[in-house]
Amino acid sequence: MNDWDYPSPFTLALTPAAEHIDGLAHTNNAVYVQWCEQAGWAHSEALGLSLDDYRRLDRAMAIREGHYDYLLPSFEGEALVLGTWLTASDGRLTMERRFQLRRASDGVTLVRGRWVLVCIAISDGKPKRMPAEFLSIYDAAVVPKTD
Repeated sequence: MNDWDYPSPFTLALTPAAEHIDGLAHTNNAVYVQWCEQAGWAHSEALGLSLDDYRRLDRAMAIREGHYDYLLPSFEGEALVLGTWLTASDGRLTMERRFQLRRASDGVTLVRGRWVLVCIAISDGKPKRMPAEFLSIYDAAVVPKTD
């Protein structure tokens, strides 16, 4: 049974439904991207920063780069667990978020993802320094690399 890539993931339990299955009879890759977005928001909210906070602060962490390694397929009705972590922050503009999707039955990793995030002003979309609330909450949640 494979371990998590980083310690203490924030997790979501997921199960592909019929509408998630594509013409190749497995979960469509775009669904994994949507699930990563759901996990990222859920993790942020659990840490104490919601969309309302983003609007109040006129700041958001926007995806600048997204990379996904699709290792194995998943299928309709299969129990899955998606883990996510904040794995880096420059303390100014950028952060990194990682994802790992595992099959619940045996822990095998199906997908890994990595986002590079940049702080922007919601009002104009331009890069802006992270506000103090982002730094105090997000930087405290960054997990060390376990290489």
